[in-house]
Amino acid sequence: MPAAIVRIGRLVSALCVATFILVVQAPAQTADAPLFRNEDGLPTLAPLMAEVTPAVVNISVESHQTPEMNPLFNDPFFRRFFDMQPMPQQPSPRRQMGAGSGVIVDAEEGYVLTNHHVVENGDRIVVTLKDRRQFDAELIGSDAGTDIALLRIDAKDITALELGDSDRLQVGDYVLAVGNPFGLGQTVTSGIVSALGRSGLNVDGYEDFIQTDASINPGNSGGALVTLDGRLVGINTAIIAPSGGNVGIGFSVPANMAQAVLEQLIEYGEVRRGQLGVMIQDFTPDLADALGIEAGVGAVVTQVEPDSAADKAGLQAGDLIVAVDGRSVAGSADLRSQIGLKRVGSEVELDVIRDGQPMSVKATMREAGLVAAQVTDRALDRLAGAEIRDLRPGDPFYGDLEGVVIARLDPGSRAARSGLEVGDIILAVNREPVSSLGELRRQLSQVNGALALTIQRGTARVFLVMR
Repeated sequence: MPAAIVRIGRLVSALCVATFILVVQAPAQTADAPLFRNEDGLPTLAPLMAEVTPAVVNISVESHQTPEMNPLFNDPFFRRFFDMQPMPQQPSPRRQMGAGSGVIVDAEEGYVLTNHHVVENGDRIVVTLKDRRQFDAELIGSDAGTDIALLRIDAKDITALELGDSDRLQVGDYVLAVGNPFGLGQTVTSGIVSALGRSGLNVDGYEDFIQTDASINPGNSGGALVTLDGRLVGINTAIIAPSGGNVGIGFSVPANMAQAVLEQLIEYGEVRRGQLGVMIQDFTPDLADALGIEAGVGAVVTQVEPDSAADKAGLQAGDLIVAVDGRSVAGSADLRSQIGLKRVGSEVELDVIRDGQPMSVKATMREAGLVAAQVTDRALDRLAGAEIRDLRPGDPFYGDLEGVVIARLDPGSRAARSGLEVGDIILAVNREPVSSLGELRRQLSQVNGALALTIQRGTARVFLVMR
């Protein structure tokens, strides 16, 4: 049975919906993060928990959902069979209850961080503190892309957790997960950071998850992942759960990402993401060979949207982006997540390698849009199935460009499946310009590994990679 990814936090009827697992850094046991001992001299985390747990809350969500009527009742063909019967009435809304967790991050303002999926579609949200006080919560804002939501309660004498620097986490750091599993009440579990930079759980989201083996189950969604010095380094979000419960693989939204979202939710009530305007793909060893660049990490620009922030900054197809504002880029998903948290109007500095030479460019983020991952990174097996000829009068861009044009494609051929389109103009092979069919043949004959084509497609410049 394939493993299931479970969002933890909403319990609808008898169903546990969503729970997350989280991993957070814990510094080594030093003078800054002592290992507590009880009166018998035995190791204990009880003093730390006494400070942390008052800041972790239980969240209950009330919502109403109207059951859908059978569509056959509205189908003209089937409706005639019910002419002698009264039309069924629309079912009345059903009350549903959900449960999750949250973390107080600002005691003065009463701000509580939780997951978007915990409070989504909630008509009433109630926060219960460790001392059993209850408060109706106001939803300040919510962001589905990062699965973060911000609540506010009007409460006095409450405790908040200090946000830690999740970028300092290392695999092997000790962490503690605090939440409300299965609605049982506040529970604390311990573990280590199992991995960092996890992605791929939600293709539409912005993911840079901390993975941990600290036991987390449905109802822990929105709870705290803390280090041994009591700092919040993650918000519990999801688990891999083949049987619906914890198996030791859980994920948490890093505190740095949550804080960036929190700031925008407070200011705007939503996240206003800037747009860079590029298509990207992972930097692979084959691509490194094709571009003549030493293999490493980063994301390759395959297309630059005209008049975008990237275009204004001078980015080009074939550029390798290795860092954003000094933070290294592990791949296309990492770049997407980093750019996706930048505000409209903010300036970002991109470290780029172009033609083997490092350089730096600055781009001002524009409104709306996201960095999109390349739709496919499948390599082409040369150009089988494509009819290619020299440019000639009457062809688009003739006289302005030098290259060869794809005149016809066999449906289902390797060239067609790889992304080539009729009308594409091949300008270069592995960054080497080609102005004729003869030059194209000559360049192709010299390529033994990956193949990178620079293509003019309409008004856009496209970078296509194949093996």
